[in-house]
Amino acid sequence: MTEKRAARIARAAGTGAVAGLVGAGLMLVGEKAEQAITGRPNSYVPARALLTMLGRRPGDDVRSDGWNHLMHFGTGATVGAVRGIWAATGIRGAHATVWHTIIRLGVDQTVENATGVGAPPTTWPAGEQVVDVLHKAVYSAITGVVAERALPPTLRSRRGRTSH
Repeated sequence: MTEKRAARIARAAGTGAVAGLVGAGLMLVGEKAEQAITGRPNSYVPARALLTMLGRRPGDDVRSDGWNHLMHFGTGATVGAVRGIWAATGIRGAHATVWHTIIRLGVDQTVENATGVGAPPTTWPAGEQVVDVLHKAVYSAITGVVAERALPPTLRSRRGRTSH
């Protein structure tokens, strides 16, 4: 990869991280609206996962909005960087949103389960699974719209048009 291309990809990742922060913020607004309607309580698993990664041993009684938000927005920016690179390299649109949603879900579950503070989603009630997927889809859709508006596909490759 040329130095110029690497720099452009790094800039796209930065723009994607900002798009991810926007997506995470609007996902949070949607979650709060959904919780007001459904009565579903906050999950503090993200906060506990972050604290565990920082070497702490939080119990299930830890309920920190600050750590939750730090994890929420940190993950949003990190996974948003991927979407920025995708937008610049021509991976865009509805397919990209679906794939990005899966990545966001996978990152969350990997961190939560690797740290031992979460449980596999297959053990959750079906309604909890649906809510999680919907909120992450909103995040990915918003992140994608912001990234794709900010980043034209100027790094789209014309090579490798087949799988081999």
